[in-house]
Amino acid sequence: MPATRRADELRPRKQPVQARSRDTVQVILRAAAQVFATTGYAASTNHIAERAGVSIGSLYEYFPNKDALLVALMEAHIQEGGAILTQAALAVSTARPDVRAVVRLFAHAMVTLHARERALHRVLFEETPLPRRVRRQLADLERQVISSVEGFLRAHPEVTKRDPSLAAAVIVHAVEGVTHKLVVHGERDADVEPYVEEIVALVSAYLAADASR
Repeated sequence: MPATRRADELRPRKQPVQARSRDTVQVILRAAAQVFATTGYAASTNHIAERAGVSIGSLYEYFPNKDALLVALMEAHIQEGGAILTQAALAVSTARPDVRAVVRLFAHAMVTLHARERALHRVLFEETPLPRRVRRQLADLERQVISSVEGFLRAHPEVTKRDPSLAAAVIVHAVEGVTHKLVVHGERDADVEPYVEEIVALVSAYLAADASR
């Protein structure tokens, strides 16, 4: 794990205002994602600047170091994850499917999120020195997902868990852990659909278990 940096060292130096500057930042971030996915945390800012086709001075104009680049990529990943999970929740509220179908929607959203850029995902979650503000963002997203799952459990009387709040937390943490290990650390070219079906079987069996025991 890289050494802990001060919070100000993990922020962009400045926010781009003009369209050209915003485009430059996006080019740098795309190049950083590619380089980190290929090289891991050992990637250098010189390599990233070269991949982006910009000078190292241009890179440092916006990002003080490679950790700040990783944190920016993590924040973008959190936003993407929130959008994917929100879309899944909207599908549930619109279609009102049965319990197993809802579990499949949730599992598919989680697997889809983890399956994108697996190598980069490993670097972001296992090597990036996350500042407190980003850890709060991750915690907030997790709480939102748990709250959504809890609301679903309470709305379905056939789910007989004694403590829906605890059951929701168990489901979210279990799916997150299993998905990370199977998808992010699994075979790169493996079909993810079998992972979805196994997660559905796992969670469905848990929800069907007799809560009186």
